Amino acid sequence: MAVIDHKTRVTPEKEKAVDQLKNEFKDYTGFFFAEYRGMTVGEITDLRRELRKHDAVCRVVKNRFAKIALNELNHKGMDECLKGPTAMVLAKGDNEGPAAKAMFASAKATSKLVVKGSYIDGKVYDGAQTEAFSKLPGKLELISILMGTMNAPVQKLAATLLAYSEKLEAKTEN
Repeated sequence: MAVIDHKTRVTPEKEKAVDQLKNEFKDYTGFFFAEYRGMTVGEITDLRRELRKHDAVCRVVKNRFAKIALNELNHKGMDECLKGPTAMVLAKGDNEGPAAKAMFASAKATSKLVVKGSYIDGKVYDGAQTEAFSKLPGKLELISILMGTMNAPVQKLAATLLAYSEKLEAKTEN
């Protein structure tokens, strides 16, 4: 039996496609990978609409081109996530958490979207770790928790002073 050695031919069109992906990917810090097999156009459109609210985008690209572009940008280690039909969600900065939440909400609603993993701030995460990341509170939630914690002693002091002043007023009226 003869073994056929298959080599991919590099063409200017392929190089241009990889360069376009690199130009797009360089603006993002978070990459989420999901298998979307079986999703309807409407379901994918709903996911994209939800992601746009968080300044994130969903792209379906050739895995080989994405691997090359990501490796050239020094985002290495995602080859396992780029197997089979893969949708990539691209997010930046504070929008990575909300984008992950939107993906898992869509996965729960359709049961067809399967999150394979992610690349966030230079680290590769599997699907379970990405799901745990999606459950973390976002920046705004953390700020509101912090502000509530900081306001609690002041509110308690204000309530105590108000009660004391009302008590004094009651004594002076009698």
